[in-house]
Amino acid sequence: MFKSLVLAILATIFLTFVLGSSLIELLDVDVYMDNQLIEPLKAISLSAIVVVLLVVAALAIVLSVFGTIIFVGLLIFGGIALALIGVFWPVLLIAGLIWLVVRDKPSPQYN
Repeated sequence: MFKSLVLAILATIFLTFVLGSSLIELLDVDVYMDNQLIEPLKAISLSAIVVVLLVVAALAIVLSVFGTIIFVGLLIFGGIALALIGVFWPVLLIAGLIWLVVRDKPSPQYN
């Protein structure tokens, strides 16, 4: 798992550098901080570091015990809900059509 995390972080940094530098060069964008021009590589690396920190924080939350229990619970609930919809979709379709046909239509009120 640690190997996968390191590979994901390296891929994120690589893609951020490649896409960021090409976008900065394509759009001719200059990044300024405190009236000083920041080199494109530094601007991209700063955003890459922020993205990596956010990914690591999200991973820590998801992999915590509480996060894992919630994730598994949502997977079970979603699986049951999709199975029920898959089994009963004809009934739900016919019920929806009947409701559309026989519902009370509001009558227009003229003043």
